[in-house]
Amino acid sequence: MSKPPLDKAAGPTAEPGRKPAANPATRSRTKRSGSHLTPESIIEASLRIAARGSADAFTVRRLGEELGADPTAVYRHFRDKDELLLEVADRTLGEVLDRIPHGLAWQDRIRALADGSLAVARKYPAVASAMASRTTRRTNEFRVVELILGAVTEAGLSGAEAALHYRMVGDSLLALVGQRAAYLLFSAEARAADESSWKREYRLVDPEAFPHITAVATELAEVTQDQIYAARVEALITAIERRVEELRGGA
Repeated sequence: MSKPPLDKAAGPTAEPGRKPAANPATRSRTKRSGSHLTPESIIEASLRIAARGSADAFTVRRLGEELGADPTAVYRHFRDKDELLLEVADRTLGEVLDRIPHGLAWQDRIRALADGSLAVARKYPAVASAMASRTTRRTNEFRVVELILGAVTEAGLSGAEAALHYRMVGDSLLALVGQRAAYLLFSAEARAADESSWKREYRLVDPEAFPHITAVATELAEVTQDQIYAARVEALITAIERRVEELRGGA
């Protein structure tokens, strides 16, 4: 077999018995080619970036840096950035479900789902904020829907009432955790300014113009985000219980 011609740009001919040194550009191209990537490695990289509180977990540039690969290599495994987002989001829903113990009463299953959703949203705020008004249409989302429908059915609802109250719970939790997650993506300075306003600006309002604010100014400053979240979740459960009572009373 004849030997291929030497590349003149590669430098002088190697000494006999020694392999020529690899061209740095060739090594770089091999490293960045993305041939070692898999869908799983890309999803895991997105989760790592999101867990660091970064808002750019789904940009191909940021993924390329994380993976040490050509950014465009992501498109060999995912049609576009949105498909990757939906896959990653469904993976986080699996983490939520893993936090829910078996054998809970229906009210406690909703509470556990709410607690797990908030915990995972805090872990991956970029994912939760992006998915507040989206649907993954994948296995773990179906499992969440099944869990909520099972809870409202056990409570005593069926048919259209079960469907409506499932949507009430599911959409409310998405909105609540999405709001909290989006807030975490603001700078620490912006969050501190918002939080301190209850102790400063709201305590300095004109009492005559804003008598109700003035009456509870101290209490307003003491309310926490976790208290608000818990109260909203309890309101969802109470709404289901009251609707069941209404239906039974009218039967």
